[in-house]
Amino acid sequence: MTDTIVARLAALKTTPTPDLRILWRDLFETDPPRQNRRFLESRLAYRIQELEYGELKPALVERLEALGKELDGGNAEVRKRHTDDRPIAGTRLIREYQGVEHCATVLADGFEYQGRPYKSLSAIARAITGTRWNGWVFFGIRRSGTGR
Repeated sequence: MTDTIVARLAALKTTPTPDLRILWRDLFETDPPRQNRRFLESRLAYRIQELEYGELKPALVERLEALGKELDGGNAEVRKRHTDDRPIAGTRLIREYQGVEHCATVLADGFEYQGRPYKSLSAIARAITGTRWNGWVFFGIRRSGTGR
């Protein structure tokens, strides 16, 4: 990569979001999507490189599609799933419930609460409350009604 391309890519991190939207209009000749800043940065970085070095060759696109199908069997839903939505092992999840502080620890293959292993946060939330809860919502990792 040339120094000017590297500098343009690095500048994206500090460019204000309204300016990223203007740059989007310049590079794509369309209005920017209503996505988060991280999405805009990554797509703009790709577009800057694409304009400088050219698009991917059709043979490479086909190969990438074939590799994707090998991994997910052609099921687009599998591709959309996030694999990094689970906190790393050792993370302590703390929640106060009815005046008592409860602490669950994330393990490599589940969770631990009060010295007992659990397969899910929902099982821990149920042990604490006596009712069914989404464990991710109970511990404040995700808001109610949002997907992974």
